[in-house]
Amino acid sequence: MKRILLCALVCCLLLGCRAEAAHSAAGIACDTVVTVTAYAPQHVVDGTMRVCAEYEAMLSKTVEGSDVWNLNHAGGEPVEVHPETAALLKLAVEIGESSGGAFDVTIAPVSALWDFTADEPTVPDPGDLADAASRVDYRNIVIDGNRVTLQNGAQIDLGGIAKGYIADRVAGYLKEQGVTSACINMGGNVVTIGTKPDGSLWTIGIRDPNGTPEQSREVLRLGSAAVVTSGNYERFFLLDGVRYHHILDPKTGMPVSNGLASVTIVGARSDLCDALSTACFVLGEEGSRALLERYDVRAIFIRQDGTETTYPEE
Repeated sequence: MKRILLCALVCCLLLGCRAEAAHSAAGIACDTVVTVTAYAPQHVVDGTMRVCAEYEAMLSKTVEGSDVWNLNHAGGEPVEVHPETAALLKLAVEIGESSGGAFDVTIAPVSALWDFTADEPTVPDPGDLADAASRVDYRNIVIDGNRVTLQNGAQIDLGGIAKGYIADRVAGYLKEQGVTSACINMGGNVVTIGTKPDGSLWTIGIRDPNGTPEQSREVLRLGSAAVVTSGNYERFFLLDGVRYHHILDPKTGMPVSNGLASVTIVGARSDLCDALSTACFVLGEEGSRALLERYDVRAIFIRQDGTETTYPEE
């Protein structure tokens, strides 16, 4: 999983709105806290938790019988998956290709070696990491319609894109119910619909990597949008003075160390922003420029020293 409580602390502030018209629902999905606030009847908002559960049952690598679980346990044999799973895998392969492998959902053998929540965390054996990294290659995912085959012992982990995809699907469900004003937060993957009922924009706070979880480094004011942040402060441990965090380089299996503390991507689609936030963190500022030019998104890079830059430049 790319992240448990993702990247940025993002808040949707509902000041200035008719509080009596807003309803909220909260739950746990994909090992993260999900909160949805919408100007809609309570039963409609409650339905978002069912949507989250349905997609988690489809995309989680740990839920037995999910499409991902079935693929990882098929021994290289073709597996018929849900059309939406196939479409998401196609997007993952596309981002893998366009990022030169900086984003790679076949990272499962590497991520399985790291435990960032252990009471006494350790760094995996270098030989084991090298062996696992040698099996990471998005090109081992072969998609033929809805039939997917994992070649050469590949294993997939959609933690770097699934929460973004589910957030989009929750937004789609709300729109189908006629909702025109809502804020969805999947542990930091934020999707907003429309504006607040009074016409004001949503307020999204991007966490200060060097501050407390409650401190925002920057505040965005947006209408309909998706905002996703990848940061090295989300899941990590310190060992002998070294910070080991959960954003792993697919080529080495080690945490990325390039001076970045977080990358925020703002765009129209949460699944795309989710994948790009990881890819850009791995690639670094300069290495991300060619990738960002391919997509209509905005990127905010915050460095470990507290400085930042944006793309496109303001």
